[in-house]
Amino acid sequence: MHLVTLPVALLLCFSQPILSSTVFPDPALTVNGIPFSTRAHWMRRANEALGELTHSPCPFAAFGTAIVNHTDTNGLGDLICIGVNQNRQTGNPALHGEIAAITNCTTVLTDPHGRFRLTTSEAQDAFADLTLYTNAESCPMCASAIRWAGFREYVYGTSIDTLVQNGWSQIHISSLEVFQASWDLSPQTLFMGDVLANETDPYFLWQFDPTYPCPDGCSRSGNGTRCRVSMRDELK
Repeated sequence: MHLVTLPVALLLCFSQPILSSTVFPDPALTVNGIPFSTRAHWMRRANEALGELTHSPCPFAAFGTAIVNHTDTNGLGDLICIGVNQNRQTGNPALHGEIAAITNCTTVLTDPHGRFRLTTSEAQDAFADLTLYTNAESCPMCASAIRWAGFREYVYGTSIDTLVQNGWSQIHISSLEVFQASWDLSPQTLFMGDVLANETDPYFLWQFDPTYPCPDGCSRSGNGTRCRVSMRDELK
């Protein structure tokens, strides 16, 4: 297995303390039987959740999540649910994209008329088969929720360091630190960082830099401080 050292992380959250490890697979590497092309597909789906759930490809808090089952399919995987940051829509300060997606998945899994019709206990156990893709590294609250849920895999795009460097206020605790501190939680969770960051970063670089281009489908508002859906896209 060929690994290239870069400032990102791919590690297992073991049942004992682990040392910091910074490695990243090259695009040809398959992890858990899943090729990079499939990882890229689902990271793009996390980005697409923004437009689907907020009706804009450029919401200010552009944090999107897709939760996928890779364990019982031979194809791309089975999308279970999506979620986006809904702080402003709901007034709930804890409803980050990952928390919203976990909540949505719980609803989908336990829906008595849905595809799965699981009991609440079965739904909790089901997270051990799921992969959470988020277009930005989880804050410590969300990273903790991911570990409590016991996801099979956690994959993020843009790093907290990139967010901070571009004006975002954050609690300065990385996902890696949260995972290291949760070493005695089971089941184990595979951790992958900076996946497709070249495509996720632009969703977070315009908010505090009026010179940075808006995401595709958006343009600067009259005073130049916000990105809005372009008029031509609104008319489609």
